[in-house]
Amino acid sequence: MSEIESAWGRYPGYAIDLVPWAGQGRAKFNGVAVAESDSCLIVKESDHEDQLYFPISDVAWEHFTETDLHTVCPFKGEADYWSLTVEDQTEENVVWAYPNPFPEVAGLSGYVAFYTDRVQLELLETVEEDDGDEVAYRFPVWGTAADLARLIDVVPDGDGRFASPSFPDPPLGTFVEIPDRFRPRQVIEGGQLLGQAIVAASKTVPDQRVVSASMVFTRAARFDSPLAVEVDVLRRGRTYSTVETRIVQHDKLCSVGLVLLDSGAEDVYRVTAEMPDVPGPLECPLRDFQVIGRDIRVVDGAYNFDPDDVGPPELFVWMRYRDRPESPVMQAALLAQATTHYTIGASMRPFQGITEALAHKTLSTGPMTVDMSFHDDADAADWHLYENPAIYAGRGHVQGQGRIFAQDGRLVASYSLHAMVRSFDADPKQMGGFTSAM
Repeated sequence: MSEIESAWGRYPGYAIDLVPWAGQGRAKFNGVAVAESDSCLIVKESDHEDQLYFPISDVAWEHFTETDLHTVCPFKGEADYWSLTVEDQTEENVVWAYPNPFPEVAGLSGYVAFYTDRVQLELLETVEEDDGDEVAYRFPVWGTAADLARLIDVVPDGDGRFASPSFPDPPLGTFVEIPDRFRPRQVIEGGQLLGQAIVAASKTVPDQRVVSASMVFTRAARFDSPLAVEVDVLRRGRTYSTVETRIVQHDKLCSVGLVLLDSGAEDVYRVTAEMPDVPGPLECPLRDFQVIGRDIRVVDGAYNFDPDDVGPPELFVWMRYRDRPESPVMQAALLAQATTHYTIGASMRPFQGITEALAHKTLSTGPMTVDMSFHDDADAADWHLYENPAIYAGRGHVQGQGRIFAQDGRLVASYSLHAMVRSFDADPKQMGGFTSAM
């Protein structure tokens, strides 16, 4: 061990955090659970995807055989490896451990990890507010609902300017170059940009409420660099104010938005659309979008990648964030985040063989414009139903009209989305592959 040179001194700022997972971790191979534990560690390392480590005592070692392979990590030490066999299926050198890790990561001693592309890993969590229901996330996850909220809650960065950091921060590739094929998808969803514009406008005119927000998406924004939100108050009035937002990355315009705010008023009269009659959230199957703490349940499980599952061009999706945001504007911004996601999938439902699994691989898809209005107060920690009919698809475009209902039936927001769906006119690999192709 003394012959292995540590790189910690050469890379100031490099970090490896060992984060205990509060729920249970599970590793499955060939349909068999080969490790289960309620004492797992999520290891967050600079320039690496997260890894899930299991205590050695919680591994079914009868399925493993130690091999002669040994590798050296300059930040963790020397690793030993095992191959895994279940029935007649074997994966060589699929599990590793650091029996004598460097002092900086001494907590890895007594733990093992699995290659995530060769063994199915899950994080299991018990949801007390749902009578102890258990939810499962495929690992590695994108992040947490708190991570998403932190990105949307832009912070002041000078006069008329707000900022949002990269994710992760510092971004992948800061210390060690990483090929694109090893990176997760880098493109930011349009709804996140809309949410950031809503927050920036509200912080600029804090005494008024955001009542509508529109955005045109001019180019894709990426997670691996910070974003700047430039704000221009076009008119500040006692009743209404209009704010323009421009989201910029590397001095290139990503989106332009208009946000309308007002000082509030009592009802003169009220008309509202009726909530569709669909099963409640806990009667619908979970849909894992790999964000811990953001629960999504799809009516009839209709949002899936099954090429033979066809239906009408609509999706009904329940969503909530389990941690309640403190500010009303963050409630609105988190509701906005999901508005750009489901319309394209709804438009694909009538067609056999066409699903969201083709997006960014053989089909170029993405939102182009969105217009959203906020009607009633919302609590993002409660269930909300997103009604997403696609009313047109053709000539490379999709149009959808969405409504968001609180679980008590109130219409809290509505929106219109214009998106694109086109065949790639170039090989997606030439555009960075799935990580960055639109």
